[in-house]
Amino acid sequence: MADSLLIDDRAGVRTLTLNRPHRKNAIDVELWHALAGALRAADTDDTVRAVVLTGAGGAFCSGADIGTGEAVHPRRKLQRLTDVALALHNLTVPTIAKVHGVAVGAGWNLALGCDLVVATPESKFSQIFAKRGLSVDLGGSWLLPKLVGLQQAKRLVLLADMIDAGEAHELGLVTWVRAADEIDDFVDAVARRIADGPPYALAQSKALLNDGATATFAEALANESRAQPGNFATTDSAEAYAAFAAKRDPSFTGTWAVPPVTKE
Repeated sequence: MADSLLIDDRAGVRTLTLNRPHRKNAIDVELWHALAGALRAADTDDTVRAVVLTGAGGAFCSGADIGTGEAVHPRRKLQRLTDVALALHNLTVPTIAKVHGVAVGAGWNLALGCDLVVATPESKFSQIFAKRGLSVDLGGSWLLPKLVGLQQAKRLVLLADMIDAGEAHELGLVTWVRAADEIDDFVDAVARRIADGPPYALAQSKALLNDGATATFAEALANESRAQPGNFATTDSAEAYAAFAAKRDPSFTGTWAVPPVTKE
């Protein structure tokens, strides 16, 4: 894997660290490809139960690196962003963005594409596109209206203001704000709780919530009815009840419990 993306696995938690601190982790061609590949790989690795996305050197991500002068069609450049945005959105395991410093432009939308966002009081956020003569990308046009409503989304994008973590938290764009010397332990604890959870059930719930954002109530209920039997077909449901009865913590594995069909 490229040096611009660091990968660390610990007890079911995979941490992906954008590692271009000299550019505040602006994402160049190599890093776009590496990140898309790493997200897809995490989705096919059964040992991965949670993914943490963060940046090195005191910054999360300052967006796409537009200073490379690459001579390719802009559509090709944007396809790299699309590949990352879709890989992150389609990732079945829960994701956490750990934000130190700035998260601007595509960098902020990369964080918003995660299921949970943790920032420090010093973190800064901006949909900076307008100040660069660009329109919003990396899924911001879809994510922002769903998270803050259309009017606030337009305010953030059209004015491109820099906001702090407190305001981002008030708007619902940051899940938690923690001191810089506490954020690592806090994210580790949240990721550990997710990794210890029932993997299939959490993946189902994540998909149901994502789909429910654009579904009718009847469609959401139908989706839930289709999803729930799959949970009963794993060992986790029985384990949860057994642990409750025994007054112990459950041990979830997501193991499929239905015996295979055998031919007579």
